[in-house]
Amino acid sequence: MKELTHVDERGVKMVEVGHKKEVFRRAVARGRIRLRPETIELIKAGKTKKGNVIATAQIAGILAVKKTPELIPLCHPIPLTGVDVSFEFGEDYIEATCEVRATYKTGVEMEALTGVTVALLTIWDMVKAVEKDENGQYPFTRIEDVHVVEKMKGEWAHSLQ
Repeated sequence: MKELTHVDERGVKMVEVGHKKEVFRRAVARGRIRLRPETIELIKAGKTKKGNVIATAQIAGILAVKKTPELIPLCHPIPLTGVDVSFEFGEDYIEATCEVRATYKTGVEMEALTGVTVALLTIWDMVKAVEKDENGQYPFTRIEDVHVVEKMKGEWAHSLQ
């Protein structure tokens, strides 16, 4: 049975990684936001009142990756080498993907998850005026299926970029 790494007999701790070798690491996370089809069309046409939704969500996702250790208490600050946030449109959803790369002693999956989640939250924030119903509720809007698509480490992972 696997043991929890952030808890011991003394309580909560940040995992020691000083003994680990620095290697290239890459993580990709993905998630979706469900929106009304009319909202998707507004975003595609660039007709939202708050501005360019996708560009803003990209910037927000990248910034979130960089701030992950400030948001998640036991994450190590990691010297990132690259972050990409991209989007694909469906009829009633936008799928966000966040890829994070670093050469370090610990993985970057929490950074990728944070980046994709904040990108999706930013989309929600920018379109909430058109997503609300007459009672101010969000009957269609959902963030869903946020998950790690892949996590890799070592030189062979570097060649897959």
